[in-house]
Amino acid sequence: MTSGRQWPPVSTFSIVAYDRATGDLGIAVQSKFLAVGAVVPWARAGVGAVATQAWCDTSHGPRGLDLMAGGASAGEALAAIIGTGEGHERRQVGMVDAHGRAASYTGPDAPAWAGSIVGDGFCCQGNILTGPEVIHAMAKAYRSTTGSFAHRLLAALEAGQAAGGDSRGQQSAAILVVREKGGFLGGNDRYIDLRVDDHPRPIEELRRLVMLHRVYFQTDEADLVVPDEALLATIRRQLIATGDLTDGTDDPAAITAALERFAGRENLESRLRDDGQIDTVILEFLRNAAGEG
Repeated sequence: MTSGRQWPPVSTFSIVAYDRATGDLGIAVQSKFLAVGAVVPWARAGVGAVATQAWCDTSHGPRGLDLMAGGASAGEALAAIIGTGEGHERRQVGMVDAHGRAASYTGPDAPAWAGSIVGDGFCCQGNILTGPEVIHAMAKAYRSTTGSFAHRLLAALEAGQAAGGDSRGQQSAAILVVREKGGFLGGNDRYIDLRVDDHPRPIEELRRLVMLHRVYFQTDEADLVVPDEALLATIRRQLIATGDLTDGTDDPAAITAALERFAGRENLESRLRDDGQIDTVILEFLRNAAGEG
């Protein structure tokens, strides 16, 4: 038995992209819809990324990824899924494959204003927007912004919102970036998977979460130092202040073990090193915990 209920369209603007510098694939999305991150973004490392929206068929995500995994380009996969099933005239889908080929579809009956832009390695699409200026602003921001892939995706969302965004307002936002073994401790490909399910300013909140993600899970070579005697003395003093070094020893091995305990308590395990270097983000946390920040 099927239900005759008509669910509301996922009024959304999104960017789907491939980062040629890293091979990462990602989606960033904002919507006047609860928990858009549970519906729109789909991605698989080394394969592709999909945003399915408007009167969305969530099966388009895994089906599109399976087709691209089988060798189809983004355009071929998109044509295959749009050409099957009912209701495609009201749907909107954007895709990019692991070669940077992008494709986007907006059905003629997708809720207005609706449309898309396809560029080199990305596509921007949206529906129930204030106008075409939204996706044009997104594309311009993505092309012109420097920095990390996640930063460029967020810049596109912010530009789209500044240009008018979803005509019904804001509610939720999400970012999904996949990378081979990019998840926590390399266990999966979900390098960044952050969602703001219900918030008056979801894009601002999403940026805050992305910044926290960088602190907890992303190590930059520029953040690493080799400790000298003066730094070890500072770390020793601060670990005594936090209660992690209780015997007051100046043994480097004991200081290192205490620093590892501190990092574990602060959920900074991914920033620990075994090559004699120390991540300065851990030291910043330690300095604040010791009351010296």
